[in-house]
Amino acid sequence: MYAIIKCGGKQYKVTEGDIIDIDYTGKTAKETFEITDVLAVNDGELKTGDTVAAAKVEAEVVLDGTGVNRDKKVIIYKKRRRKDSKLKRGFRKSFTKIRITKIAA
Repeated sequence: MYAIIKCGGKQYKVTEGDIIDIDYTGKTAKETFEITDVLAVNDGELKTGDTVAAAKVEAEVVLDGTGVNRDKKVIIYKKRRRKDSKLKRGFRKSFTKIRITKIAA
């Protein structure tokens, strides 16, 4: 059984026991919450639309990604040729690592 959920503007295909990184939510470790924005559920047959309106996915926060536990650094480098103009910046995205505990369809 798997579900397709929408979280933070992105879509994830999840099954029970999966550990995924989502955008930072501000929740602390070992906190549980529900994701009600379920797009599809497959438990032998694929259900979408109004048939999954009552479906929800329960998740537990494994790791809060603030401070030291942020993502890898992404380097943004802009250069304009023949202009002696360049710009280099780095960015580290905060995330929340969650474990899917239950899919209720």
